[in-house]
Amino acid sequence: MILHICVDGDWRPGAAYRPASLDSQGFVHCSDLGTAHLPANRLFAGRTDLVLLCIDPEKLTSPLRWEEGDPPDPAGIRFPHVYGEINPEAVVATHAFPPAPDGTFHLPAVLAERG
Repeated sequence: MILHICVDGDWRPGAAYRPASLDSQGFVHCSDLGTAHLPANRLFAGRTDLVLLCIDPEKLTSPLRWEEGDPPDPAGIRFPHVYGEINPEAVVATHAFPPAPDGTFHLPAVLAERG
């Protein structure tokens, strides 16, 4: 499973998902269970309006590539990037993604159990 962080309300069940990054960068930024907190804490600290899309890579109709982040992570972590829209069948679950009281993000318990 891969994860995508989005603003609650941007994802519409039953519709293809096309975030702005697809037009500006050519792909949809995603993470895995072990890395979702990294972009969340770097880009969204303290935001309370986020959800995680849980995406089954086997159900994607767009190409998926594992690539370095921008900027590249010092530990060499690679992130999944989807080169096209996220088709609705590939989104197998959604989870609220609120920050902890200190504003940092951690996987929701239901996902942390899988990791």
